Amino acid sequence: MNFKIARCELHHWEEPVISGTRGSGTVFFCGCTMKCKFCQNYQISRKFDTGLEFSEDELISLFLSLEEDGAHNINLVTPAQYARSLAPVLEKFKKISSIPVVYNTNAYESVENLKKLDGLVDIYLPDLKYSEDKYSIEFSSAPRYFEIASNAIEEMRRQQPKDIYESDLMKKGMIVRHLVLPTLTEDSKKVLDYLSTLKPKPILSLMAQYFPTDEVKDHPILGRKITKREYDIVLDYADILGFDGFTQDPSSATEDYVPEFDLELLKKRLKK
Repeated sequence: MNFKIARCELHHWEEPVISGTRGSGTVFFCGCTMKCKFCQNYQISRKFDTGLEFSEDELISLFLSLEEDGAHNINLVTPAQYARSLAPVLEKFKKISSIPVVYNTNAYESVENLKKLDGLVDIYLPDLKYSEDKYSIEFSSAPRYFEIASNAIEEMRRQQPKDIYESDLMKKGMIVRHLVLPTLTEDSKKVLDYLSTLKPKPILSLMAQYFPTDEVKDHPILGRKITKREYDIVLDYADILGFDGFTQDPSSATEDYVPEFDLELLKKRLKK
């Protein structure tokens, strides 16, 4: 099977234990299992013609080129739609490389597919976006999101039950991301309530980077950035629940941190 890829470069804006000093070797896959109205990477999540096709061996070559450039890890971004096909690729890669593989996902995927990756993924980096179906359906066309995503996250934690570090870099484990959205602080609290029940409790990355894209700038809820008060409400609740992890400054809510999807750059990467 071929893989549709939109970007393959070192990325310095993941969590510090992922990006480190040299960057995370990100590979952005085209397509997505969700259809979030507010997606900041909508150019690739909804348009398969944005990327280029790569065979299994070419994909491994991309991984190796990132490693040669100093990547601390290989970071598979939005890979759920390719989960079944990635297993044989990662099996081959693991035989020739020892750097960690990061699985960076919205968590809207099946446990069955994740089990095929058991032993092949070192770090799981899932989102948990919503607790209530009314939001996941309205904002992301993702019915039963919490049910499906929570089952997936529990499988990820089963596969990687311990968070292991070396020289301030994560080598194995799981970090769960949650993006705070305008007016949804109560739903965010419910997400954190659930995550606090997992054993062991995962590291939390509480994100403040939401900004409205042109598609939702007139939306009654999604049409503005979050306020400092909204973020602080969720952050304070995370502290009450005893989470360790990462926070974001509200200044991150800008297009400046959205990666560039330059196909010419991608072609050059393949020729390395």
